[in-house]
Amino acid sequence: MPGDCRKPEIHLSIEDVQMNPNPSPFHRGEQELQERMGVRNAIEPWAQKVVRPWLPEQHRDFYEQLPFVVVSARDEEERPWATLLAGEPGFASSPDPERLEVRAKPVPGDALESALRPGRDVGLLGLEFHTRRRNRLNGRISAAGESGLLLEVGQAFGNCPQYIHSRAWERRVASKPERFVHQRFSPSLTGWIERANTFFIATGTPSGGAQPSDGMDASHRGGSPGFVRVTGKRELVFPDYAGNNHYNTLGNLQLDDRAGLLFVDFEHGHLLQLTGRAWVDWEADTSPFPGALRLVRFELDEAVELLDVLALRFESEQSTQPLRVTAKERESEGVTSFTLEPTRNAAVLHSAGQHLPISAILPGDRHPTRRTYSLSNAPGDGSYRITVKRQPGGLFSNHLHDSVDVGDLIDAEPPSGDFVVDTESERPLLLIGAGVGITPLISMMHEAKRTGRPALLVHSVRDGQHHPLRDEVQDLTRGSDHLEVHFVYSQPLESDHLDSDYQTRGRIDGKLLSSLDSELRSDVYLCGPLPFMASLRDQLEALGMPAERIFSETFGPA
Repeated sequence: MPGDCRKPEIHLSIEDVQMNPNPSPFHRGEQELQERMGVRNAIEPWAQKVVRPWLPEQHRDFYEQLPFVVVSARDEEERPWATLLAGEPGFASSPDPERLEVRAKPVPGDALESALRPGRDVGLLGLEFHTRRRNRLNGRISAAGESGLLLEVGQAFGNCPQYIHSRAWERRVASKPERFVHQRFSPSLTGWIERANTFFIATGTPSGGAQPSDGMDASHRGGSPGFVRVTGKRELVFPDYAGNNHYNTLGNLQLDDRAGLLFVDFEHGHLLQLTGRAWVDWEADTSPFPGALRLVRFELDEAVELLDVLALRFESEQSTQPLRVTAKERESEGVTSFTLEPTRNAAVLHSAGQHLPISAILPGDRHPTRRTYSLSNAPGDGSYRITVKRQPGGLFSNHLHDSVDVGDLIDAEPPSGDFVVDTESERPLLLIGAGVGITPLISMMHEAKRTGRPALLVHSVRDGQHHPLRDEVQDLTRGSDHLEVHFVYSQPLESDHLDSDYQTRGRIDGKLLSSLDSELRSDVYLCGPLPFMASLRDQLEALGMPAERIFSETFGPA
């Protein structure tokens, strides 16, 4: 799920468009990786919409309520490092969309203690553990002093919340700080690294780049404990999972293989900073790392261990509750719904459009694997329902389809997510989905039926055999004076009947949507693959739909 799905998009100025009508937010290394992975044509138009040279209002508000940010930069020897800057909420604030002020400095002994100076490139990551939202900023320090830093924004964008682990934070007094420098992994450092379920990575392009896509980057990596493995006195390896297809980190490594890693002992306030070289092992066997697409290897140059230096502390993993599967229902070819209920007296609350984080220990693995699925049932009906598409090679989705039955238990965290209907708006809803992207939208339809808000659902699928939740949608809209539905089949079967099964043959496009909402008076909610959403967003805006009334969320592998 994306980190930025609720607030308005901000467009380039007229001068920017005249100079470069289609600026790419990616540098050569990122583009090479996108070409190699076959996603270049799909990701470029979408990224042009969501990667901005300033901070949207949502991001400005987001940074201001954080207790910490992760920062990446280079030291005097041009080696990348990552560190954590912390303060009371409000210590990071944005005086205007082009700047972010961070009123904090690295702790004494930090590898970047003297490196954060005016003119230096930095990458910044804001991460909110309890909602799993994260936003990234790449830019340059314009001023630095005793109170902290002022950053000029180069690029800003939201990111996928998958594999982020929940924590609650508090403040304590750091009592006896200690600093140690290492050139190899000791047994204690190895244990720390292999127990971690989170680390941060600093990468960048060679210094001196003039484009917004150049500079430093700070990114998050997460997985089950043990997902990072020390393989030698100076070597470690970690998996690379499906992400947002930007390939920022791996693209940077294409141009400069230097990297910095940051491990944080959130419970005790310790930091472990590593710098060295990293590269993708394209030929590696990924089977020891379930769900990994490739492996990244790292060779240590130097490690800085800082003990008891953070006043900010985090509790371990947010507690989960077991949910019992009370129903398992096939919805269409390859799509199944699971109804889940608490095993004890516990509240069942979610907002229409939110998702449910669940976890399970997959065959051959020792630790739980976590995924999030959109909730597809009506809020307040006493249960949770997830509707899951079987993904080719998808370990978790195949496990649910093949191994989870009625009566089984699934661990779940509280529902979360910001892709929810704006309840302050009185405009009608135009809900547009492709395939299993209907899941959050049907929950919105249930909510619209309860509140009386007019809503039109436009849903595109291949054919009747691949049409999930059709009967439920038809039951919702049958006899309603404020709910409507329009089904679009791209390749209808002979057994599919026009009008009764579907209303349009082909694909959803601007022409169809303008015929259904000729006055463009709705709030639009899009859910589907990135190319689908990017194309429709462009077409809707070309028709005159204001960008601030178009909200979106992707589904499945990015």
